[in-house]
Amino acid sequence: MKEGIHPNYREVCFVDLSNGAQFIIRSCAPTKETIKLDDGRELPLFKLETSSESHPFYTGTQKSVDTMGGRVEKFRNRYARAGK
Repeated sequence: MKEGIHPNYREVCFVDLSNGAQFIIRSCAPTKETIKLDDGRELPLFKLETSSESHPFYTGTQKSVDTMGGRVEKFRNRYARAGK
């Protein structure tokens, strides 16, 4: 392999800022901060606004568009005349 052309692929700790969930995976993500883990390791830290631990699609708290005030029904009623 050529030297100096490959990204720095290493273990990185990702932290979900919305609920504090942490997971460690190997990544090339650029980081400036580090975090000290309970087992004594110090890993690069990458902060996420949302992850599968907090995203509504994965947690089951997602609301259907059809039940949110009937937006779909309002759209259909508004444009029903245009289709005729």
